[in-house]
Amino acid sequence: MNKEKELIDKLIDLAFAEDIGDGDHTTLSCIPATAMGKSKLLIKEAGVLAGVEVAKEIFNRFDPTMKVEVFINDGTEVKPGDIVMVVEGKVQSLLQTERLMLNVMQRMSGIATMTRKYAQKLVGTHTHVLDTRKTTPGMRILEKMAVKIGGGVNHRIGLFDMILLKDNHVDFAGGIDKAITRAKEYCKEKGKDLKIEIEVRNFDELQQVLDLGGVDRIMFDNFTPEMTKKAVDMVAGKYETESSGGITFDTLRDYAECGVDFISVGALTHSVKGLDMSFKAC
Repeated sequence: MNKEKELIDKLIDLAFAEDIGDGDHTTLSCIPATAMGKSKLLIKEAGVLAGVEVAKEIFNRFDPTMKVEVFINDGTEVKPGDIVMVVEGKVQSLLQTERLMLNVMQRMSGIATMTRKYAQKLVGTHTHVLDTRKTTPGMRILEKMAVKIGGGVNHRIGLFDMILLKDNHVDFAGGIDKAITRAKEYCKEKGKDLKIEIEVRNFDELQQVLDLGGVDRIMFDNFTPEMTKKAVDMVAGKYETESSGGITFDTLRDYAECGVDFISVGALTHSVKGLDMSFKAC
């Protein structure tokens, strides 16, 4: 079992435990165990669809006898009235899986919709929009999947798959040189093949990084577009570059036109409205 599927399975199990507890007494009290039915997933708001494959896993994990017929796949732009899928099976199962499936698909579709908007703003540049670790605890893997579906790029998944030396790391380590040197020594000692990125707050720190080297990417934190253009020219293609901090949808293109490789945007995941949809009997 790969790590991604393991995390998703744990999330589904926890979500069912949280929602159903010792039983869905509303459904159990009024719906016979033998009753069969169908429900359709209906789109009520325009956006980008995400979460179909996870929804299928939710249904299968709860009741493998449920049959899912998918009409619209992840990454597709949808509009009100579109029917994404029809699910057939025990009515008790349809009712007990409804809310978890909707919670996941609404959240993921909202993120994919937001990401598509940002990605389209960057068309014509070589810049990619990145997500961050500003995610809902426990749902990060799904939210980062949604970013990719929407056309964005995942930054690191967590603290384990990349070294990102931020301002606090630099300050606690005693400076740029010490932070980078210790990170490189750690990777060598532990046999880790991890990319190293470092955040810089000004041109003095940037010059220190350029003098020392040994990193894969440099992040310009809270730089203005004018500062960013100068910083990109200083790096001159030696390392990957990333802009972060205070960048809005309205200023996104300004930063991209400075030539940075990536722009990280916390808003892709931390303040997104879910896409409106419903799961109704048919």
